[in-house]
Amino acid sequence: MPDLLIELFSEEIPARMQARAAADLKARMTDALVEAGLTYAGAEAFATPRRLALAVQGLSARSPETRERRRGPRVDAPEKAIEGFLRATGLTLSDLAVEEEKKGRVYVAEVVTPGRDAAEIVAEALEAVIRRFPWPKSMRWGAGDLRWVRPLHAILCILSDEAGAEVVPLEIDGIRAGDVTRGHRFLSPEPFSVTNFEDYEAKLKRAHVILRPEERADHIRHEATNLAFAAGLELVEDAGLLREVAGLVEWPVPLMGAIGEAFLDLPAEVLRTSMKEHQKFFSVRARSGQITHFVTVANIAAPDGGEAILAGNRKVLAARLSDAKFFWENDLRVAKQAAMRPWIERLETVTFHGRLGSQADRVARIAELAREMAPKVGAEPELAAEAARVAKADLASEMVYEFPELQGRMGRLYAEAAGMREEVAAAAEEHYAPLGPDDDVPEAPVSVAVALADKLDMLTGFWAIDERPTGSRDPFALRRAALGVIRIVLANELRLDLDTWIDMGLLRHKIELNRAAAADGEIDTLEEVLDEIAVRGVFGAALRAVLDARKGDGRAAPEDGPVLRTVGDLVPDLSTDLLAFLHDRLKVHLRGEGVRHDVIDAVLAMPGSDDLWLVVARARALGAVLATEEGENLVQGFKRANNILTQAEEADGVEYSFGAEPKYAEEETEKALFAALDAAEAEIAPALAAEDFERAMAAMAALRGPIDAFFEAVQVNAPNPVLRRNRLNLLSRIRDVCLQVADLRRIEG
Repeated sequence: MPDLLIELFSEEIPARMQARAAADLKARMTDALVEAGLTYAGAEAFATPRRLALAVQGLSARSPETRERRRGPRVDAPEKAIEGFLRATGLTLSDLAVEEEKKGRVYVAEVVTPGRDAAEIVAEALEAVIRRFPWPKSMRWGAGDLRWVRPLHAILCILSDEAGAEVVPLEIDGIRAGDVTRGHRFLSPEPFSVTNFEDYEAKLKRAHVILRPEERADHIRHEATNLAFAAGLELVEDAGLLREVAGLVEWPVPLMGAIGEAFLDLPAEVLRTSMKEHQKFFSVRARSGQITHFVTVANIAAPDGGEAILAGNRKVLAARLSDAKFFWENDLRVAKQAAMRPWIERLETVTFHGRLGSQADRVARIAELAREMAPKVGAEPELAAEAARVAKADLASEMVYEFPELQGRMGRLYAEAAGMREEVAAAAEEHYAPLGPDDDVPEAPVSVAVALADKLDMLTGFWAIDERPTGSRDPFALRRAALGVIRIVLANELRLDLDTWIDMGLLRHKIELNRAAAADGEIDTLEEVLDEIAVRGVFGAALRAVLDARKGDGRAAPEDGPVLRTVGDLVPDLSTDLLAFLHDRLKVHLRGEGVRHDVIDAVLAMPGSDDLWLVVARARALGAVLATEEGENLVQGFKRANNILTQAEEADGVEYSFGAEPKYAEEETEKALFAALDAAEAEIAPALAAEDFERAMAAMAALRGPIDAFFEAVQVNAPNPVLRRNRLNLLSRIRDVCLQVADLRRIEG
């Protein structure tokens, strides 16, 4: 069975596109080969800045002949129907067979498709793949109509086996496939032929091209680390930059240089970001943590050891860092002399969203919410509000305008320079966290208050204007904000009634969105409701209390006002929907910990599901019990009791929940179950009061034996109506006891 080797040789492919392009080439080409009837043993794709390559091992030499039986029209069908069937099968009337069926005689064709050589199939598939390749951006060049990410210069396509290599006959827009490739643009520009993949990879390496991206990355990391170590320094790891740089070079040669002394007083984050974004340099730090050197990766082994390359890079770097130094010094002056006030004022001119106001409007909302949430997270209310007011100030600084990824970090440095309290400075940086699933979450109370307020304002704002994530579309990163709320709550073990905070956030946004259209008194009423939510807990109860109070003291209560009526209808529905969104994100988070989805559903069905810490505590306790044999059997016993009870209640039209009497118990197992339930309830009640769900679930699991014994020995639907009613009430008691931690009806199996 031959092996297939393909190389598409072009001008430089952007590094960010290479991995996806290699995967697309592999997937599309192998799919096409399999669809055409070929099989293969394995396939691997590669990318360098100037080539995509695919190696397929153990490809079939020929596709098999296929036979397909097709049923045609009836013999007495219209002539045009018969002609269409003949055209579709490529046969003549004499080639068809006639078979008897219930509805009459019909034509039957046996269509034979002969096998094809692999070379023919490969040529056809590769042309289709090249012409329809899904580059994010592509271009045309010359007089042809072929599109590629950069001009395509050559195609290598060979099938090789023990007898040698065969070039697959293929030509696209004047580019004829061959067995020739080229090495490094400068170090080995001469063409050379190859006979198989092993020969191809070995000759490329001799021609100063490392084919495998991971090998280039490993080489860069190893050499850069050694350069730093030899100078008593440490390379700053950056996996993203390493992947990108490995896609910029075919023959990586790391070189280390020193940063000019004039720039060493810049913050390490500024140096690192400036070098990474503009120059693709790795940072090297001293033991003190200060960035003092850089590593650049050349694409050539220079005769002078890279001195000229380093000299040029130092010159360009000095120009870039001069700009960064200018921004830093200007920003420090604003922070020290004016406590960042000009930036805070400038946020009034920066639009956050067309319908949600400016960044200054957003900061004001976050500050108010942070003040209100502060007591719940152990922070000083005024300190939390102060931190929120300056947390976004650095967005208007020159440094963050140049390097947006430094937002937050620069805010902390500027707040420290302005002499603000450490808690305020820390919140300016930490309130953005967590940005990713592996990021640390803020733990300082002030940072927690501002971070939660920031994310809840984001979520409630976009829910208020009906801009929710749909499918894979999430332009405002609301899923990330929701996960941030969840992780902050769980990591800090916070007890928050999220319904309250969601309702308050939604109402704040609805007030501003409807202020211009509201009738007299409507906004005042809604603002009273906003204050009342903190007391009543949810919007509906707060609204009713405000309207009743207005009627009681004789004030106008414009409950029929269009804005008040619309907001009153919308906020509860939006709040429910947003909480469901948070629950969905919580499910994803807990599934990552191995918590079963039906366990999560079972605890979310319980009251207090807006207290995420409570939900997770219940889920973990239930999951731990279900992992035991006693727990699984308890669920089965509960379901059996619940099914019998539900069927009896439906049949009798009554609810059996009026208490079972031990005096009517006849069987020993029945009496034992009464005793076991008494003991379990005595244990469960204080455990639930203490929110010790593991202890409560353990007490429930102890019911497994008595319930099993009861069902084995006792007939629930006894002929005696008194016994039957008492036993059904006993099942109702089992159900009530077992539903105290979670809704076990939602457990699968």
